[in-house]
Amino acid sequence: MAVAKTETLVIEGMTCGGCVAAVQQALLRVNGVIAATVDLQAGQARVEYDPAQTDREALVQAVTKAGFKVP
Repeated sequence: MAVAKTETLVIEGMTCGGCVAAVQQALLRVNGVIAATVDLQAGQARVEYDPAQTDREALVQAVTKAGFKVP
């Protein structure tokens, strides 16, 4: 396994705990994601992943498919 990489994504559109859960679940379903922590107050998601299996673009797509925006 490659060295894990951490990415912080700004996420627009989260308004409640349900939004946080939806974003977190979407990120965790991406192949190669090790951990995802979503912070409603900060409007951010911190994602740890294996760069050999996925990349930032795949993370952004997962969040977008869940109905949120990554500027």
